[in-house]
Amino acid sequence: MKKQPAGNYAFLDSQNVHLGVKSQGWSLDFGRFRVYLRDKYQVEKAFACIGYVEGNQLLYTELQKAGYILIFKPTLTYRDAKGVLQRKGNVDAEVVLHAMIEYDHYAKAVIVTGDGDFHCLIEHLELKGKLGKIVVPNHRFSSLLRRFSPYIVNIALLRDKLERRKQKKRGIPAG
Repeated sequence: MKKQPAGNYAFLDSQNVHLGVKSQGWSLDFGRFRVYLRDKYQVEKAFACIGYVEGNQLLYTELQKAGYILIFKPTLTYRDAKGVLQRKGNVDAEVVLHAMIEYDHYAKAVIVTGDGDFHCLIEHLELKGKLGKIVVPNHRFSSLLRRFSPYIVNIALLRDKLERRKQKKRGIPAG
């Protein structure tokens, strides 16, 4: 008989979360968010899918120290219609793939995104009784996710707990 997994896993669309929170004028403290996921939803492993940008090693190290397993996607650099340099690293496929690779190892999945591209994954998880929560980064999330409203938690409502605090500058005291 197959042993049932006890813990839950989270799968984050990091760019969607970052930009969704930023659009509201604040920054998410990913360390606090990892603790929240562990304490509130018994998340044993949190997979953060993120575009790889050379020079962001400090960010990646901080995320790993906070307890995230990073799944990197190569990014593309291009110029938009105005000639402004843009970077794209859509991680949708990585979130879906890793949610399915890990499928037998978790009891419930916590999906962290507001992107409707995950509708088929969320629908499948719900059908199989493996959908824990959908954590959306703001009030404006895809209408494709609205039918899953009993599962939706809006991270914006947790701003007081999860906002990155500005660090005080360390300096030599005046004297």
